[in-house]
Amino acid sequence: MGRLVDSRLTARRIASSPHAVLATPSYFARSGEPAKPGDLAGHEAVIYDQRGGGPAWTFQRDGAQIAVTLKGRLRVSAAEGLRAAVLANAGLAIVSEWMFAPEIADGTVKVVLKDWELPRIDLWAVSPAGRTATVKARTFTEFVQEVMHLPSEADSEIL
Repeated sequence: MGRLVDSRLTARRIASSPHAVLATPSYFARSGEPAKPGDLAGHEAVIYDQRGGGPAWTFQRDGAQIAVTLKGRLRVSAAEGLRAAVLANAGLAIVSEWMFAPEIADGTVKVVLKDWELPRIDLWAVSPAGRTATVKARTFTEFVQEVMHLPSEADSEIL
């Protein structure tokens, strides 16, 4: 997941997810809901310190860009830790919508700043350059697409 850095690999993007600003309703009841990206400076953030995450984000809307750096005492490097911290009301987070899809759907977490756009995060199938993916690799990729209800291989972008 994320931005690819090694151009010696053959990569095929199989999905893309938007990022979202979210927290539990309890956190927002205690700390207030941000109305604009600049309001995030007054919030405690759980920062996902992995590729595709971090404290610095650029929001876009109607051709305008606003850069924001999150403040937070808690930095995590695993999705499980981030999920646990957010669900324990430790703060808000900027994460891929995939990471919290069930909780977004059932209202356990609330997405805010929906009218602002954040960079998307991509999911890739990667193989060594010059090699055709094995049957096992292709089958696994198709399985991931099916489970995540993603477009079929014929609809995916080849890079």
